[in-house]
Amino acid sequence: METHPFKPFLPEGARLLMLGTFPPAPKRWCMEFYYPNFTNDMWRIFGICFFSDKEHFIAKGQKRFDLDMIVPFLTSHGIAMYDTAVKVNRTKNTASDKDLEIIEPTDLDALLRSLPECKAVVTAGQLATTVFCSHFGIAEPKTGAYTEFGFGGRTLRLYRMPSSSRAYPMAIERKAEAYKPVFDYINE
Repeated sequence: METHPFKPFLPEGARLLMLGTFPPAPKRWCMEFYYPNFTNDMWRIFGICFFSDKEHFIAKGQKRFDLDMIVPFLTSHGIAMYDTAVKVNRTKNTASDKDLEIIEPTDLDALLRSLPECKAVVTAGQLATTVFCSHFGIAEPKTGAYTEFGFGGRTLRLYRMPSSSRAYPMAIERKAEAYKPVFDYINE
């Protein structure tokens, strides 16, 4: 059994909560933060959406992301990050969601209560979407779409985004096109 290696990243005033399922095994990390696998495209998607440069968050000349750029960026843009599982078993030695058995799900209510200015949640991947929707009793939106739901006297949007894994069969530019409306919405 593995316990989540990172604390929730919850900057003050966060308007967006991004939820994956669970980090890959440490041997796949290039940094100690969310989306740590260098072959994962999440930080490239952010680079395209905010800077028109998929290599913006890549440390120059290295095969790693620049955490010293990522943390201030997320903080200034009000973007929080965590995952839908706190404890998992890997049924195979892979980073794939299909090979994860969730032993302890995240306390999603507590997470959202800690983000009073949050107006949207992104789930990146099918398992994270299923866990979130099951918990809140809401219909799963189609990939690239959203569903509104009520929580704590406010209405939030749940956006189901394409997985940032390279295993997901979509060009990175198309993935970025799907994510862009979310980032626009939280800045309205």
